[in-house]
Amino acid sequence: MSAPSRPRVLTVAGTDPTGGAGVQADLKSFAAHGAYGMAVVTALVAQNTHGVRSSVVPDVAFLRAQLDAVSDDVTVDAMKIGMLATADVARTVRAWLAEHRPPHVVLDPVMVATSGDRLLDADAVAAVRDLLPLADVVTPNLPELAVLADEPRAATWQEALAQAGRLARTTGVAVLVKGGHLGGDASPDALVDATSVVELPGARVATTSTHGTGCSLSAALAALRPRRPDWARAARDAKRWLGGAIAAGAALQVGSGHGPVDHLHHLPTLGLPSFTDDVAPALADACRDSLASPLVAALADGTLPFAPFAEQLHQDALYLTAYSRVLARAAQLAPTGEAQEFFARGAHSCLAVERGLHESYLARAAVRPSTPASAVTTAYVDHLAAVSAHGSYAEVVAAVLPCYWLYAEVGTRLLALADAVPGHPYRDWVATYGSAPFTDHAAHACRLADDAASHVDPATRARMTAAFVTSCRHEVAFFGQVAVAAGGPGGAPAGADVREADALAVG
Repeated sequence: MSAPSRPRVLTVAGTDPTGGAGVQADLKSFAAHGAYGMAVVTALVAQNTHGVRSSVVPDVAFLRAQLDAVSDDVTVDAMKIGMLATADVARTVRAWLAEHRPPHVVLDPVMVATSGDRLLDADAVAAVRDLLPLADVVTPNLPELAVLADEPRAATWQEALAQAGRLARTTGVAVLVKGGHLGGDASPDALVDATSVVELPGARVATTSTHGTGCSLSAALAALRPRRPDWARAARDAKRWLGGAIAAGAALQVGSGHGPVDHLHHLPTLGLPSFTDDVAPALADACRDSLASPLVAALADGTLPFAPFAEQLHQDALYLTAYSRVLARAAQLAPTGEAQEFFARGAHSCLAVERGLHESYLARAAVRPSTPASAVTTAYVDHLAAVSAHGSYAEVVAAVLPCYWLYAEVGTRLLALADAVPGHPYRDWVATYGSAPFTDHAAHACRLADDAASHVDPATRARMTAAFVTSCRHEVAFFGQVAVAAGGPGGAPAGADVREADALAVG
C-alpha cells in the first residue's frame, strides 16, 4: 500500500469562533504545512480578540466518543493536544492515548492566561502533568513552564533553559520553551531535552496580532514532524513560519483587540484568479485596438500594399533583436528547467528570425537593414529592457507575454478573415501566428506566467500587471506605427516568398 499523500494530524483542543486560536487555528496551521487536519473538541469557548466570555465543556463520554470515532477509522500520524479544561477531560485524553498513541505527540499546556491568571485548578494541573510522559514535546510559555515544574517563574532566559532541563529530565519529555514573555527585542525559543539544548533565536515582532500564537506554533510542530528528521528541525521550521505569520497578522484586519496571525502568509496568491485571467481584459482591449489599426485591417482583407508591410517587418526585425535579449534574461532567471528551456529557445528563434527576415523579405523589398528603429519600436524596447534590468523573473515573464499572447489572438482572428479571401496575398504569413506551433507557444507562455504569479507577493503581482499592461500598450502602438495609404490590393513583390516568415516563433 502506498504512503498517504499528506500527514494525517489530529488536534484535541477547545474552540475559538473568531478563528484565531483553538482547533480553528490548529486546522489552519495543519493546512499551512501540507497536513490533513482533524479535530476533537474539548470545550466550546465564546471568545474573540478581546478575551474569553464563557465556555461549555461537553461530557467526557462524548469526548471519548469523538476520539474513538477518529481512531476507529483513521490512522493518525501526529497529534497536538491543546486546551484540557478539567481533570476529567485530561484523564479521558490520557486513557485514549494509552491505547491509541500516534507516533508524534505535542502537548500545548493551556494553563495560564496572558494576564497571569490560572486557567486550571490544582486537580486539572496534576492531570495535565500526568500526560507529559505520553507526549514527545511540551510547548509551555514561561508561566506554564513554572506551573509544570512546580517552581517560581523564570526571570531570565538562562533560568528558563535550566528550568526546562529539569522538567525534561524528570518527565522524559522534550520542552520547547518559549521566551516571548521576557522583555527586550529578542524572542528566543529553545528545544530542551534531558541532555541537550537547541536554541532557536528570533526577533520580537512589534504587533498586537499575537492571539493564538501558542496554538499555532504547537500545531505547526505536530504537522511538520512526520516530514522532518527530528523535532529540532521541525521546531526551527515552525518558528520561522510563525514569525512571518505574526508579522502579516495585522493586514488581516480581524478584530479590534489582539488579532490573530496570518497562517497562510506564505501563500499570498492563494484564492486569487490566475494571472492570465486577471489581465485578460487588458489583453482583450489590446486585441480590439490592434485589429482596428489601418495596417491590420488592410492585412485582414488582403489590400495592404507591400511597402508598409515590409516597413512593419523591418521594425519587427529590429525589435526582435532586443526582444531576444529579454527572453534570454527570462531564461537566466527561470526557476525551472522547463521555463529555462522555453525562453532560451525563444531567444534563439528571435535571432534566427531576424536574420531570415533581412536575408529574404527585406532584402528583396529593398528595405535598408541599417534604417534606425522608430520612436515606437525604441519605446517598446526600452520598456522591456528596464523590466529585464530591474525586475524579477515573474515581472520579466509578464512583460514579454503580450508578444506571444496578443499575436496569437490577433493571428487567429486574421487567419479566419484571410481564409475567406481567395488568393489572400498574406495568408501564409498570417497563418504563422494564427495556428500551431505559435499558438502552442503562446499557451505555454501563459502557463509559465500563471505559475510565476502563483509564487509572488501582492506587490510583485501588481508590478507584473503593470508590466503586462504597458507591453500591451506598446504592442498596439507597434501595429499602428506604419502609415497605410488608401488604395487597391497589395501583395508581395515578385520573387518574395511570404512563407519564409513561418519561422517566426514570437511576435
